[in-house]
Amino acid sequence: MRLTVFSDYTLRVLMYLALDRTRLATIPEIAVAYGISENHLMKVAHQLARAGIVESVRGKGGGIRLARVPEEIRLGEIVRASEGDAPIVECLSGDPQACRITSSCRLKGLLVNAFEALYDSLDEHTLADLESLREGLVAAHRERYGAEGLVVGLQLTHSGRYA
Repeated sequence: MRLTVFSDYTLRVLMYLALDRTRLATIPEIAVAYGISENHLMKVAHQLARAGIVESVRGKGGGIRLARVPEEIRLGEIVRASEGDAPIVECLSGDPQACRITSSCRLKGLLVNAFEALYDSLDEHTLADLESLREGLVAAHRERYGAEGLVVGLQLTHSGRYA
């Protein structure tokens, strides 16, 4: 099983926004933080805003932030939404011509069960469970940009440590 790049980026955006829920983050800042195209992130942000998971503020000083607390954002919900309704295999498309062995094939049921197990496992976790990744994200930024480097959403404190 493999999640789409869109799902990966969606989860990354949410993790970034969870780091500092008191401020608006911009698409360019998130793009730089992860080395991801701004165009891809615009699509992610748009879908998250339409789903009510993030709040989008337009104009000067605008950006995005979580619309719900991380404890209420289930990872299964996010991945289901970002993966969409496309069938995982052709035989689940509803087209009787999609596969010649559909009537006798057991693979379809096995794959459906496997994906449901994945989603069920993700449903057990919320975005808050990923907030422990904060130190890892900070360390990655420090390694890439140095102690004084670019960590827009994570401000340096007087001690030189990330807040």
